[in-house]
Amino acid sequence: MNIVFDDITSETLAELEKTQKQFWNIPRVTGGLINMLIKLMGARHALEIGTSNGYSGIWIAKALKETGGKLTTIEYYEKRQSIAIENFKKCGVLDIVKPLQGDAIEAIRSFPQEEIFDFVFIDANKRQYVEYFNLIKPHLTRKALIIADNITSHSEKVQTFIDAVDLDPEFQYEIIETPGGILTAYRDV
Repeated sequence: MNIVFDDITSETLAELEKTQKQFWNIPRVTGGLINMLIKLMGARHALEIGTSNGYSGIWIAKALKETGGKLTTIEYYEKRQSIAIENFKKCGVLDIVKPLQGDAIEAIRSFPQEEIFDFVFIDANKRQYVEYFNLIKPHLTRKALIIADNITSHSEKVQTFIDAVDLDPEFQYEIIETPGGILTAYRDV
């Protein structure tokens, strides 16, 4: 991978990679893939469910800076969200990030009907993936992309989500063997 970030972003990502297990961060290869896909599709309205310390959000927001987009990110734990906000500031992306703190299901339910997303990244409570999917579906644009992490590492917990995507005729999906595994679901309508 040869993506080039400014020195502060590169240093921040490297520091956050040292705490990957503590904060349940995605691997660098997944971050790079997400970043590339957002730019490729020209996504402008992104939702992240599970902010943690901001590692994946930085990858997403850096791509959105190039597409002219915005990121809404939801984190349950206040302490983690505070850390993420500081990391977003350091990396120069806080201006396009809307951090929400609290339960993701409640947050999504509170979205106004006109709130739309063309890119969604799910990396939170694994057993709730199917609920996230069902709740965000009315907020997805045509041709939206969903990426969900930990599909192979937590396969039993996310099986209902995989089944829901598989049975939904609006989505084409693939499971990609990254560390932890990701499911990419393209809304083909």
